[in-house]
Amino acid sequence: MNFDAAVISAVTGHMNDDHVDDSLLIAKAFGYPEATASTMVGLDERAGMWRVTDAQGEHDLRVEWPTAPITDRPQVRRQVVELYKAACAKLGVPAREEHQPAGGHEHGSHGGANPHGANPHAHGANPHAAEPEADGPKPFSRVIRESSWSDHSSSEGANFMEDIMRGVATKQDYIDLVIQHFFMYEALEEASQQLAADPAYAALHPAALVRLGTLEVDLEHLLGANWRDEITPVPASAEYAARIREVAAEGWLPGIVAHHYTRYLGDLSGGQIIAKRVARQHGFDGAGIEFYNFESLGDLKAFKETYRDGLDSLGESLSADEQQRMIEEVRVAYGFNTAVFVDLAKQKAAA
Repeated sequence: MNFDAAVISAVTGHMNDDHVDDSLLIAKAFGYPEATASTMVGLDERAGMWRVTDAQGEHDLRVEWPTAPITDRPQVRRQVVELYKAACAKLGVPAREEHQPAGGHEHGSHGGANPHGANPHAHGANPHAAEPEADGPKPFSRVIRESSWSDHSSSEGANFMEDIMRGVATKQDYIDLVIQHFFMYEALEEASQQLAADPAYAALHPAALVRLGTLEVDLEHLLGANWRDEITPVPASAEYAARIREVAAEGWLPGIVAHHYTRYLGDLSGGQIIAKRVARQHGFDGAGIEFYNFESLGDLKAFKETYRDGLDSLGESLSADEQQRMIEEVRVAYGFNTAVFVDLAKQKAAA
């Protein structure tokens, strides 16, 4: 089976944010003993993929899962844990307990899979009532992430984004994705002005996060000065934008945050891998991939930590019903995201 691009992005983003040392151990144990850096870039039913750097340059590393093939996301976590343990054994390094995150972070398990199996927060459940932490309820940012795991399933459009992330898609595929981003972010950043104007939410949407101007730069580079006359949304993108505007018209700020979180945290994680692959494949430097350039935001990992802290504070201010309503909107956003990939795959097939 093929894993949905959202799953791949979530898993690689989590590994590259919170388990950098683990990826480096895997690289050293399974092919590049002198590796100095290792970034997880993909996965499929039989293996995980890393981009490894050593003194000789960059290399692609594919490491088979210990018990391949795998068929669902919870298995990803278990297989990454087993690879990590095998790497430790091979290198003579003591392994952490399976449940202990690297570096003391509390951002979920290896690969982002739900360690408790079925989603305990679906449809009407109190998100803080399920599986509380030993020292109190789970942070709301973690509840949101875990509650949307079941929505990162495989889809008929998965190959479209997989090809882009692996650097084997066509230039037109990438252009088509950038076009859809424009329609999404046009709606999202209109809505996000409400966040920037409210002191309780403003830290989630600093000016350096805004992407619409960078998309305009990219589209002019990719399509020319008349790019606005050449772009149209696929049906799912139009529906996605309409939903964001509907939430904004209601003035429901947690709902805006649900869409904001779903898009921007992906841009800051898996999106950085996309940028590197596309730049290498198509020779972009600046214009063309400016959308993924967050240099003015500063340390991306630090910003994501601040963002998650903001989500935790927001969760504390919401009732259980309002928390659940926001979680459901995150799931709606993931649904639209997948639907866009499906529509792009259909558009490509019909071309």
